[in-house]
Amino acid sequence: MPLEKRKIVFFDGVCHLCMGSVQFLLKHNPSESLLFSSIGSKTYLELVPKSQETSLPDSILYWKEGNLLVESDAILGITKELSFPWKLGIFFWIVPKLIRNGIYRFVAKHRYQWFGKAESCMVPTPDVKKRFLD
Repeated sequence: MPLEKRKIVFFDGVCHLCMGSVQFLLKHNPSESLLFSSIGSKTYLELVPKSQETSLPDSILYWKEGNLLVESDAILGITKELSFPWKLGIFFWIVPKLIRNGIYRFVAKHRYQWFGKAESCMVPTPDVKKRFLD
């Protein structure tokens, strides 16, 4: 399947919160439908239009079969791929986007302060390496 048609979670490779989120997603996505790549990677640069790149969040993005979801839409889009009960997070779509994105931006802004920043990107274990693109 071409990359454009895949489901890819782009993440900040040095953010402890983002790396923890990737670990969570690996554990709760039993269908293994989600692939992972860091923001700024070769895959990211290949798929994300240059014109959008500077206006995008730098924490979590979700490429879903040719569409790029950002902020709270990315998080909620990803929940559709998770096992029960995490899949129920989809009900947060009823929260107005302005509120959802406000919370997302607040957490994203403070993520290094609260959770720290790693010296290097996460290195996947051999058993999950197949789900990382680059």
